Amino acid sequence: MNALMIPRLLWPTVEEYLRIFPAVALLGPRQVGKTTMARAVADAEPEAISGARRPGLYLDLENPSHRERLSDARGYLGSVRDRLVVLDEIHRVPELFQELRGIIDERIYDGEPAGHFLVLGSASMDLMRQSGESLAGRIGYLALDPLDVREVGGGELTRLWIRGGFPRSFLAPTDTASAHWRENFIRTYLERDIPMLGPRIPAETLRRFWTMLAHSQGGLWNAAALARSLAVDGKTVVRYLDLLADLLLVRRLSPYHANVRKRLVKSPRVYIRDSGIVHTLLGLDDRDAVMGHPVAGTSWEGFVIETLLRAAPGRTGASFYRTATGIEIDLVLELPGGRVWAIEVKRGLVAASGRRLRIALDDVRPDKTFLVYGGKERYPTKGGIEAIGLREMAEELAGLS
Repeated sequence: MNALMIPRLLWPTVEEYLRIFPAVALLGPRQVGKTTMARAVADAEPEAISGARRPGLYLDLENPSHRERLSDARGYLGSVRDRLVVLDEIHRVPELFQELRGIIDERIYDGEPAGHFLVLGSASMDLMRQSGESLAGRIGYLALDPLDVREVGGGELTRLWIRGGFPRSFLAPTDTASAHWRENFIRTYLERDIPMLGPRIPAETLRRFWTMLAHSQGGLWNAAALARSLAVDGKTVVRYLDLLADLLLVRRLSPYHANVRKRLVKSPRVYIRDSGIVHTLLGLDDRDAVMGHPVAGTSWEGFVIETLLRAAPGRTGASFYRTATGIEIDLVLELPGGRVWAIEVKRGLVAASGRRLRIALDDVRPDKTFLVYGGKERYPTKGGIEAIGLREMAEELAGLS
């Protein structure tokens, strides 16, 4: 199997957006499959996309010869007006956004409202800030995440958790090859990609910070403790966290604010979004190494949370519930329509819920409660809690869209 053979769930949405917006931004970390998908969309039947009459055109803006074609962007793009143009790594040429605005406005005036440009970027906030100033109302945003359980075979769950969802890591021929790929991915980000985005942070310092986050996967954010360990100030570690979050490599999960007479934690939980990256930062190259390490439980928890948030309907609110005394729920989803679902995560093959969870449920009073565990069977447990496997839980959420 190769990356081209894995159907990505986002593909139909990309085509839908291209029928609605003049430009679509496909965001996501490097090597997640944006280019593969974009080129495939551009090469698909032109009739699938409004305004495209011939197969699309791909331009890599890290390629000097491709950038040279855009030295007269208006003239060149005018000559390929009947093609969907894919602009990869567009944040390398930020001045292009202003040119795109003028080109798009001319085409809208001429009655061609959608499907002109598909732009790709590796830094979500950076790209949104640049494009938002000039393309507001003309561009739609989508995020392509690493592979998840709904995109791979039913028997691949453990491999997906251990290796993570970056296609080349997941599809590597051996665990060793996968670990080597992830190590080089981390090094490239630290030594090449992040410096090109502007921040001047020593690669070794940022790697230490990233590794500290891996050790405390799913832990409450404690800027002061991390600052002491790195010998920097609190504002600096917040800047490091903001950077990794903007690159879609880290997730901050906010605390749930329930109207209860208990003291609740106010700090977010911090997760490295790809489980394979967690394992590589900790030197864990295969299943045995992961299972023998204390991070196994929280690594699985983060893997489950990422999978479920990708499957959840748009505009779903996500948080966790935790009191000062440790009463908690791993994930609280506030779904469109006002429904609240509580989700607890267990790695084992036995779905057992404890008294502390039931106390938390009395506080939050969700509409439904699920316990996502390592098995596949779905069945009710005490207190109205439903045990369910990860794949079925993801499909349950996706079915709400």
